[in-house]
Amino acid sequence: MIISAGDIESFSFAKPMGIGLVDMAINLTKELIKNRAKSILFIGSAGSYGKHNIFDIVDSRVASNIENSFFNNNSYTPINNIVSTYNNVSCETIVNSSNYITTDLNISKHYIFKNILLENMEFYSVLKVAKRFNIKASGVFIVTNYTDKNAHRDFIKNHKDAMRRLEKYIKENCQLPHPKG
Repeated sequence: MIISAGDIESFSFAKPMGIGLVDMAINLTKELIKNRAKSILFIGSAGSYGKHNIFDIVDSRVASNIENSFFNNNSYTPINNIVSTYNNVSCETIVNSSNYITTDLNISKHYIFKNILLENMEFYSVLKVAKRFNIKASGVFIVTNYTDKNAHRDFIKNHKDAMRRLEKYIKENCQLPHPKG
């Protein structure tokens, strides 16, 4: 099953599941109850904490859910906030998910130190739900912006071109489901 957030990140071959952590978790859970998948591929945009460049395409099988306040010692969590549906992922790029976009390069450096290189709002929910259903899941991301003060402006500026590039990459490199008929 290929999924995306939807809205401005919709593709003819991907099921839209919702923007952000909560909508993604709710809608993906409902979908998997109705139509159990053998595997899940999530595709979408990502912000780079600084190690990846605009329009880089990055695969990942690991996500985290860390809020920026953690790096200022202003919060903690009792949950395990790193998730994967695979066992051997020590060399993977970790994608952080939050309903907030980072706009501070000083905070971005903390993520890089922990090998968390990208930011995408939905990926943690995708992996958390997939793990609950015992389904392997991964993601393919295209970088649209850096996590700096220009994050939103650059996201808007680069988004259409990024979606075109991502769609081309998926069609050339991923096995797409055959259309019914």
